[in-house]
Amino acid sequence: MAIAVALAMDAFAVALAAGAAICPLSFRPCFRLAFHFGFFQAMMPVIGWSAGQTLQVFTVGWSHWIAFSLLLFIGVRMIREAITVAGDTKEQRDPSRGLTMVMLSIATSIDALAVGLSLAMLRVTIWFPALVIGLVACGFTVAGLYFGTRAGQRWGKHVEVIGGALLIGIGVKILVSALFFDPSGGGIL
Repeated sequence: MAIAVALAMDAFAVALAAGAAICPLSFRPCFRLAFHFGFFQAMMPVIGWSAGQTLQVFTVGWSHWIAFSLLLFIGVRMIREAITVAGDTKEQRDPSRGLTMVMLSIATSIDALAVGLSLAMLRVTIWFPALVIGLVACGFTVAGLYFGTRAGQRWGKHVEVIGGALLIGIGVKILVSALFFDPSGGGIL
């Protein structure tokens, strides 16, 4: 459960930012994001567990760069869309649709791949932990969307800018942690 909560924190933070962009929040975007975040969080440990030692070299060396790049791209795009002129006729993108949703799902669940690899090394059966991880991520996503939407309704576009900055910050945290504080991440220590 502790692992599931730790893994779900990124999904919660991203859902806060997405909730600010989806005002008002309805059932469909909430379901789409919660389902996809939960599904990806549940399947990544299964993939990591299945891959075992073979995929560990790639995951350890590059996963932080992939997560950072995806979150940076989405965060910058969110900030840019929030500060565009209000009279601009461009339609605002829904983070619960299409490629944006897939990129967010991957970015928030890459660390779950490493958890799956770790569980394989410990010879732990993966199915129950994957189910718990997916359900907790789903619940945290719904909570994040709710709180993000409430903040977005109250403070408007400012929250979208903060949400985009939050996504970039999460990406930087992942990158810095892997490069400087994680001995297995190819960092200095």
